[in-house]
Amino acid sequence: MAIAIDFGTSNTVITQWNTAKQQAETLKFPALSQQLGKNPPLVPSLVYVENAVEEKTLIGRQVRDRGLDLSSDPRFFRSFKRGIGTEIQGFLPTLDGKTITFEQVGTWFLKTLLQQIDAKEELDSLILTVPVDSFESYRNWLTRICQSLNADCIRILDEPTAAALGYGMETGEVLLVVDFGGGTLDLSLVQLNSERNNNSTKPMGFILKWGDKFLGESTRQKVKTARVLAKAGENLGGSDIDNWLADYFVEEQGLPKSSLILRLAERVKIKLSSKPEVSEVYFNDETLESYELKLDRDRFQTLLAERNFIPKLDEMMAGVLQRGRLQGIEKNDIDAVLLVGGTTQIPAIQDWIATYFPPEKIKSDRPFEAIASGALQLSRGFELKDFLYHSYGIRYWNRRNKCHDWHPIIPAGQPYPTPKPVELFLGASADNQPSIELIIGELGEENNNTEVYFDGDRLVTRTLDGTAEPTVKPLNDRSGARTIAELSPPGNPGSDRVKVQFAVDEQRLLRITVEDLLSDRILLENRAVVQLS
Repeated sequence: MAIAIDFGTSNTVITQWNTAKQQAETLKFPALSQQLGKNPPLVPSLVYVENAVEEKTLIGRQVRDRGLDLSSDPRFFRSFKRGIGTEIQGFLPTLDGKTITFEQVGTWFLKTLLQQIDAKEELDSLILTVPVDSFESYRNWLTRICQSLNADCIRILDEPTAAALGYGMETGEVLLVVDFGGGTLDLSLVQLNSERNNNSTKPMGFILKWGDKFLGESTRQKVKTARVLAKAGENLGGSDIDNWLADYFVEEQGLPKSSLILRLAERVKIKLSSKPEVSEVYFNDETLESYELKLDRDRFQTLLAERNFIPKLDEMMAGVLQRGRLQGIEKNDIDAVLLVGGTTQIPAIQDWIATYFPPEKIKSDRPFEAIASGALQLSRGFELKDFLYHSYGIRYWNRRNKCHDWHPIIPAGQPYPTPKPVELFLGASADNQPSIELIIGELGEENNNTEVYFDGDRLVTRTLDGTAEPTVKPLNDRSGARTIAELSPPGNPGSDRVKVQFAVDEQRLLRITVEDLLSDRILLENRAVVQLS
């Protein structure tokens, strides 16, 4: 059985390939999924920890059915995906004497889902989707969860690319995917091609585990290729809008900050997608407290404008269109715009898209299931040709500014695996130096610093104004991992001592080879850089 999981900030979608119908279908788990209106079955990305030590948790619909998402309880977690792999500031809750991390909550959630899937049928192939700007720390966290699975093939695919495949677009078309979910906004320019594969070509993408039988199946057929031309990502999503609305109602009506108000604000937002004016009423028959939250679209759009919302979207759109032009793709060359994620259902978002593209090019009929359905295509003969979204660089001492800085060695936009290694020559900086250390980092876009923390019972992602600088994830900045060469005899300043070659393999791993120029010895050969624990 082939399964794809679109793990979202607000909701999670699981699809499987139906061999009889030759199409993807969304799985429904009666205890975990909920289905509203014409939407497919969705598992709310919610966790309630009953006992942290014994790892007893409730997830998805189980939390909603018990009303646990309406109470101000530190055992309840929503939007936890946004904290996975980030630098945490503020505090984390302690439950049953155990400090709870975002990674731990996410692990409980996904492992419960995987257990439900495994109970249905034997799992052969698993594809997981990730935000376009996710760092290796997030991908490595997914890898650790999957290590215990018996699936022969496990792969990771960017969410916008999966969406392009999920909308069933035709070969040769240039597509702009607008993936606006609960936690992130991702824009991706993708072109679908068709070409003959052969036994010397392995499917690309980020492969965690690749069984021989799947390699054989893939290489015997003509594959369709999803070529990513440009992409951009931002830590901005529907959960931010929920928080803005909750803050508005708290200030406007003097309501207490709580999970209840946040949940009611989310319901108001959803209803405004289909009605010009809505209200949400809540009455607690035990405390006799009652709330009525009213809002119309005009006031809603004013709130978005106060947050500089549309200009942020314009900046991202300009960036991805500019990168597309560097690939020879103009805006008029884009054949279709695919809207993915619940936030794209907001009329203000659809109006924003309509300022760039005519209505006949905009497709919005598969906002929830397109990603998971498209990811399954990797098990049906699709090959992904992708490029690095982040740069890799080394840390050095900037003498002019008298501080450490980062020098890119492999730039963003580089296809992988890299066609040839990048060479760097290093010398000793002190007399009788016994070794050479090198700190390697994964460099992100230049963004404002962001802190993720708990404010009472809700998770908050806050941008720190005036601190724009490149985001860097050091890959080996810890004791025992920085040394790349032991020098024998010891080195001295004045000449190059080692040659370092950097390359990225088909799994997106940065590998290094180190040669001692004095002794003519290979000290490290094709070694993967130590990754975040």
